[in-house]
Amino acid sequence: MKKYLMAALSSLALIMPAAAQDTLKMAIGQINNWENQPPTLGQDAGIFKKYNLVVESFGTGGAGETLQAVISGSADLGGGVGVGGALRAFSRGAPVRILLPSYTGTSDLYWYVKADSPIKSLKDATEKNTIAYSTNGSSSNNIVLGFVEELGLKAKPTATGGLPGTLTSVMSGQIDIGWGAPPFGVKELNEGKIRIIARGSDIPSLRGQTVRAIIVNADALAKKKDAMLRFAKAFRESVNWMYDDPKAVTMYAKKINADEAIVKQSISEYQTRAALQTDEMKDIDGAMRDAVKLKFLEKVLTPEQVKEFVQIPPK
Repeated sequence: MKKYLMAALSSLALIMPAAAQDTLKMAIGQINNWENQPPTLGQDAGIFKKYNLVVESFGTGGAGETLQAVISGSADLGGGVGVGGALRAFSRGAPVRILLPSYTGTSDLYWYVKADSPIKSLKDATEKNTIAYSTNGSSSNNIVLGFVEELGLKAKPTATGGLPGTLTSVMSGQIDIGWGAPPFGVKELNEGKIRIIARGSDIPSLRGQTVRAIIVNADALAKKKDAMLRFAKAFRESVNWMYDDPKAVTMYAKKINADEAIVKQSISEYQTRAALQTDEMKDIDGAMRDAVKLKFLEKVLTPEQVKEFVQIPPK
């Protein structure tokens, strides 16, 4: 009897359909940057499938567009979003919450000029010069405002969108100082076509601060809570895999059509594993003070508001 029962159960298991995977839509500013790869490379590597998830990612021009996609509900999640922009949206009643920190510190962002530019440092820039950032609310926007506020930069902040378009604008003379994030631009740096004149880490207040986060639509978080918790687990596993398995670098280099040696160089010099920590929002109080100073916020959030805004699942 037991033998027949086991056979029947086995047959039933074969004919029963597998549980449907939950699909999450994710908007990602600067989607090809290394630090924004956990959802895309993790999906390609089958990590999210282990958690019964499919992540449909699409790129945006920057944090401003990503925020709008999440606020409108056309995306469940958003990546590469500056904390200042997320704070501003939340304070204005937008259904935006932080699910995970995605980048701590500002060592990965740099500002550059053409090799023959007379500008040697930010101090050389005048009111007649322009300096790039991606979109309003992005971490590059926050850093440029920090250059103005803390370092006395006089150049005019100008939104230029993504990295390729910014480089074109700099090389054609439309923008004096461009912004970059490796591995993009490392080849041009190595070839002497451009020069770095400033880094995000030049802003003292931002060096130990979480500056970018994974945001989530509040309604999606409430309705898809279990899927979001599984997303957080898969995201964290993807980060570890990206630094532990050399195959991740190979996949990434092929994906963006870059030399693998340049990718390894950029990760080693700019994008440390510690920067991609996903446990806590480092110096959230400092982030709020900076947001007030840079006019992203009218006043800092209350402890109750912070608890509502930051909803990081424990490991």
